[in-house]
Amino acid sequence: MADVIIIGGGAAGCFAAVQCARYGKSVLLFEKNEKLGRKLRITGKGRCNVTNNSTAEEHMKNIPVNPRFLYSSFSNLDAQDTMDFFEQLGVPLKTERGNRVFPISDNANDIADALAYEMKNLGVEVIHKGVSKLITADGAVKGVRAGGRDYNAESVLIACGGKSYPNTGSTGDGYTFAESVGHTVTELKPSLVPLVSPDKYCAELMGLSLRNVTLKLLDGEKVIYSELGEMLFTHFGVSGPLVLSASSHIRDMKPNRYTIRIDLKPALTPEQLDARIQRDFAENLNRDFSNGIRKLLPSKLIPVAVKLSGISPEQKINGITKEQRKAFGELIKNFPVRVSGFRPIDEAIITSGGVSVKEINPKTMESKLISGLYFAGEVIDVDAYTGGFNLQIAFSTAYTAAVNM
Repeated sequence: MADVIIIGGGAAGCFAAVQCARYGKSVLLFEKNEKLGRKLRITGKGRCNVTNNSTAEEHMKNIPVNPRFLYSSFSNLDAQDTMDFFEQLGVPLKTERGNRVFPISDNANDIADALAYEMKNLGVEVIHKGVSKLITADGAVKGVRAGGRDYNAESVLIACGGKSYPNTGSTGDGYTFAESVGHTVTELKPSLVPLVSPDKYCAELMGLSLRNVTLKLLDGEKVIYSELGEMLFTHFGVSGPLVLSASSHIRDMKPNRYTIRIDLKPALTPEQLDARIQRDFAENLNRDFSNGIRKLLPSKLIPVAVKLSGISPEQKINGITKEQRKAFGELIKNFPVRVSGFRPIDEAIITSGGVSVKEINPKTMESKLISGLYFAGEVIDVDAYTGGFNLQIAFSTAYTAAVNM
């Protein structure tokens, strides 16, 4: 019999295992993959954005769903504690733009391996089997069943992630376990996910990557997200860092509700852009419109921009009116992309929704329904924007659960 059983060998599960073992507890961790931390190893494009080097208050601002639930967890373990933890395990870290923290090596495997080595050093027993059910009696958890055998423990931690990236093992098992003992699971939706557009020109622009553009997400007429960065056109719509971040601000996806506007020249004011266009026009007075704007936009974007402008591609530049020119400048500052849906949840970085926070004690991460049962990480109904905030949630909730187990 173990003191603690942990279901899931991802960020939250491994972190909790290390903390419990440091407190002298015997730990049994179940991970159905052959390797620990599979999702952790591909986060941040394989670089692993470990946390965000900012205050707990700043983290709260970047958590749109149930941030107050995490107040105690962030008090127990904040970003600086997380950074200290990994550096003490021999993984030097660096802080980049937006306070994003990465290993100096830019290799996510260093983070996952550091956790795996520390678990091994502390005697955590890892069993590479999937758990099939929770064992409970008299309102308390007694253990788990895996591979046709029962394993007993005083405490069980569910830390098996969400439903995103199912090929890494995140197949929603945690939600099934929670529901099997009476917990409520809120609606599961993809978050930090590419967006689908009905605009045919997205497919025409497929593969075009835009850097240093400002993307705005509008809910009706209201701007609900605006950020400078990178994005990408795809056969289905749009993707890339700006789009993934924008997606987490969409709460209720309905046709024609959300629109993206891209400022293709954010460094220029409308007046400066108009002056720039006039200079380009002056150099190409006798050329066709489509040939006279070659220095202004990426070549792949020109046919689409010309079509959206309503100006004939063969129109001579010396025949373009001031109103047409101004409207073209407005198009460059507000390039439209309609949004009609999310890509599937298995393409999402995280899952929005999860075990209801009303049924978990925020000070301990223990179930309010089943004693001895704890939750950590993405399985809980909390999610954040990109920038290392989601991993910090995993580490902070895991630490809180571990200390209380």
